Amino acid sequence: MSDKEYVFGLHAVQALLQRNPKRVKRLLLQRGRLDGRVQAVVDLAESQGLKLERVGADELEQLADGVHQGVVAEVAPSQLWSEEMLGHLLDKLDTPALLLVLDGVTDPHNLGACLRSADAAGAQAVIIPKDRSAGLTPVVRKVACGAAETVPLVAVTNLARTLKQLQQRGLWVVGAAGEAEQLIYQVDMSVPTVIVMGAEGSGLRRLTREHCDFLAKLPMAGSVSSLNVSVATGICLFEAVRQRSQP
Repeated sequence: MSDKEYVFGLHAVQALLQRNPKRVKRLLLQRGRLDGRVQAVVDLAESQGLKLERVGADELEQLADGVHQGVVAEVAPSQLWSEEMLGHLLDKLDTPALLLVLDGVTDPHNLGACLRSADAAGAQAVIIPKDRSAGLTPVVRKVACGAAETVPLVAVTNLARTLKQLQQRGLWVVGAAGEAEQLIYQVDMSVPTVIVMGAEGSGLRRLTREHCDFLAKLPMAGSVSSLNVSVATGICLFEAVRQRSQP
């Protein structure tokens, strides 16, 4: 197994150069590609004193597990946050916490989209179990469009225990479940809140469900019974944003 890690795609690499350039070990650009978007990455890299390597498209395709858009960065291994680091972050907050928990989301595209929504909604962190979850892969970073560089991703050993600890800190845990009696719009999320989303298809695990203070659902008026987890996550997060923006 290779110990090298790569970030690819214009948005992901640009966000990396802006927010954490020290992680970049090599920056590879597609030879002959000189459009404005690539040039913006070149300018940013040169301002950071990074050396650029021009290589063929075939080499980039071997390194990138997806569409590279002409740019790939070899980076130092990514670091997931620990529970202790999350605790320090919560200690310093001067606004009500908004955390997202993903209980077994295994599709990297869904995890990346959820990170992007969490960043847009101002969530302070995303929490995942160490097992039964997608990790911080290059695909996740690309789909997240830079959010993987700004939103802490916290991997925990025991999700139920973490939820209990967050409750002890005064956070209310809201689980999304299709069989819930109340709608997400009826839950007060202006208070410190943890929004918990279940896995694709199977939803929340039993133990996770039992550690929620509230269960809530989205109204489904059409013929489909559920939404993609990343879509549902965005709706729930921005309902919290809407409530917190009320005078």
